[in-house]
Amino acid sequence: MRRKYYKIRSESEDNNQTDGSVLTKVKPKTKKPSLYKVLMLNDDYTPMEFVIEVLEKFFGKRQDEATQIMLHVHQKGIGVCGIYTYEIAETKAVQVTNYARKYEHPLQLQLEKE
Repeated sequence: MRRKYYKIRSESEDNNQTDGSVLTKVKPKTKKPSLYKVLMLNDDYTPMEFVIEVLEKFFGKRQDEATQIMLHVHQKGIGVCGIYTYEIAETKAVQVTNYARKYEHPLQLQLEKE
């Protein structure tokens, strides 16, 4: 961490005398936000085509990539849709859940800290 030192002016400075006091200025470092995985859980009711549609529409996946994720979810029971900051991950999960409920699908998503 780099520190900059500034001399504090005093009345005795005019007489070329200082009291030796030092003011330290530290630049605050910004912390990178935590990332979260949006995980899709497998169920026996949501059609595979609907899952592919969701992955394309909400997660910006190409059809081939969405198909691979859907197959992974189908075979392994869970799969990663994307990795985002918490606010974005939560928003996407809520949007997908609402969209799935609109079409009466029980699709479930979870967030997991990266």
